[in-house]
Amino acid sequence: MAVLDVLNQENKKLKEIEVSDEILSYPIKPWLMHEVVVMQLACRRVGTHSTKTRGEVRGGGRKPWRQKGTGRARVGSIRSPLWVGGGTIFGPKPRDYSYKMPKKKIKNALKSALRAKLNEGALKIIDTLIVEKGKTKEAVAILKNFNADRKVLIVYNDVDEKVLRAFRNLPYVKLLNVKGLNVYDLINARTILMLEDCLPRITEVLTNA
Repeated sequence: MAVLDVLNQENKKLKEIEVSDEILSYPIKPWLMHEVVVMQLACRRVGTHSTKTRGEVRGGGRKPWRQKGTGRARVGSIRSPLWVGGGTIFGPKPRDYSYKMPKKKIKNALKSALRAKLNEGALKIIDTLIVEKGKTKEAVAILKNFNADRKVLIVYNDVDEKVLRAFRNLPYVKLLNVKGLNVYDLINARTILMLEDCLPRITEVLTNA
């Protein structure tokens, strides 16, 4: 079992906690994390882009001039893709970009991301978050203890509504329930504050085949 320090919100060590070696000893695999992140971003694409073909552009129902005898090129419609204001050839249409990967690869990429952030010193385990009045300035004071002022990810399992209200007003902070933990948000964060009660859930998910 690996041992991690558990801190309080003043960034002082309180105790140590054991975490499964299966999670924290997994090797860092950049190629695997990249593959999963590409999938995540593809799944987030809305895919509502659309262009009109010549049959969908308004107008152009009448042949602009007769077929022969004018000396000009033959044209059937002013909405031809060759004309300004005409349709688009092979333009984008609404589509679903999402695809799936094997669950085992996603789990391994998550282990790899956790290990990478732990090695960087970016992952902090804290026992609890307490914000008495639910004010943003209280959240800022807590983050200052960790020198966290850019791309902060707070991973929680169950916190008080005051905590959520205090932190969600900060544009550089993302609050994420442990059930939605993912590779992209982990590697995109500069500082990760993870509440201690998230560890049982992470262990349960990542150590099961």
